[in-house]
Amino acid sequence: MREEEVALDSGLMRSLELAIERCLEQQEMTGSEVSISIVGDSEQHALNLQYRGVDRTTDVLSFPMEEGRPKAPGLLGDVVISAPQAKRQAEEYGHSLQREMCFLAVHGTLHLLGFDHGTPSEDAEMQRLQEDVLGSLGITR
Repeated sequence: MREEEVALDSGLMRSLELAIERCLEQQEMTGSEVSISIVGDSEQHALNLQYRGVDRTTDVLSFPMEEGRPKAPGLLGDVVISAPQAKRQAEEYGHSLQREMCFLAVHGTLHLLGFDHGTPSEDAEMQRLQEDVLGSLGITR
């Protein structure tokens, strides 16, 4: 079976860049670098299995250069988004692919910056930060 293809135009890619830049500004980490990769489900599944031991695809993975909150701007790490999974989620949640992809880019970037969502208070903080970034760019549900 051929993997689902998702059209990613230059406007969407620019939106991802802006969302990451705004997230870095929000966290006073301007000048930092984030590598973003957009992959298919099979590659995301393989990465999820290899690095997290989870045998399924996922929407976004983050690979930080260092543990915890970075002390200074620099190369923060990699964010990997499954475009087909993002498309399915956008359809499920009833919003645009742009909104879902930007949400995932910001979510992954926050992980690179040392944020997590393992507790209700951490999850609430990440949700607030994500919505602040997206809202400031006019990217809404």
